[in-house]
Amino acid sequence: MINKTLFFQEIKRSYKLLLIFIAIMVMYITMIISMFDPSLGKTLEEFAKAMPGLMSMFGMETTGSTLLEFISNYLYGFVMLIFPLAFVIIMANKLIAFHVDKGSMTYLLASPNTRTKVVFTQMVVLLTMMIVLLLGSIVIELISAQAMFPDSLDISKFMKINLGMFALMIAVSGFCFFISCISNETKLSLTLGAGIPTLFYLIKMLANMGGKLENMKYATIFSLFDTDKIIAGDGDVWFMNVILLMIGIVFYSSAFYFFKRRDLPL
Repeated sequence: MINKTLFFQEIKRSYKLLLIFIAIMVMYITMIISMFDPSLGKTLEEFAKAMPGLMSMFGMETTGSTLLEFISNYLYGFVMLIFPLAFVIIMANKLIAFHVDKGSMTYLLASPNTRTKVVFTQMVVLLTMMIVLLLGSIVIELISAQAMFPDSLDISKFMKINLGMFALMIAVSGFCFFISCISNETKLSLTLGAGIPTLFYLIKMLANMGGKLENMKYATIFSLFDTDKIIAGDGDVWFMNVILLMIGIVFYSSAFYFFKRRDLPL
């Protein structure tokens, strides 16, 4: 179903970008995990008390009493969301909208490849690169946690958190890929593909501040990824993951549908 030549060509064209993001993730992950220290934790809590609004926006109002809680607050409230999101936005744009904008889609479709085969191959590239980034980050987290704080991490709940993050990224990547497939220009693809997910994340940040703004969480899919509920063992978590996966499937399916039927400026 996929074009192997196109697949490996896109991987070769984008692997340096992947390595850059992995390097950034390694730096932040190791730095933040190393900060799990009782004395430093008190300092962070004092900082949170001094600037409660700012820390709440990023979900960092508490350090947590365990390594898992610390990681969920300080990694999965910002770093493990923002950097994969940025990577997905860039990749989705490069795989479809970039080729349409630059005219190279003409050559891809002039070959024996159908539109379905091209878009399916590009989708597999996006998912492969995204999964490699996320799995690489998880491995680094596990290695760092075990090296710095042996046997302190609740692996079962840690993996459940990452399952939720995977579901969220499937939904977000599906949306970004859909936008790329309906755009003729990279400018439009990046404006919508980056602008709307970023807006959703900003809404989440405002909702985190609580009070009258708390109900804003219902306006963003990022609220379907709730690490506090995962750690608490809330049964709604699996339902939330299913919703995120369904959102991703709908957007990826829509990307296929519209790309096959739209008029391309070839």
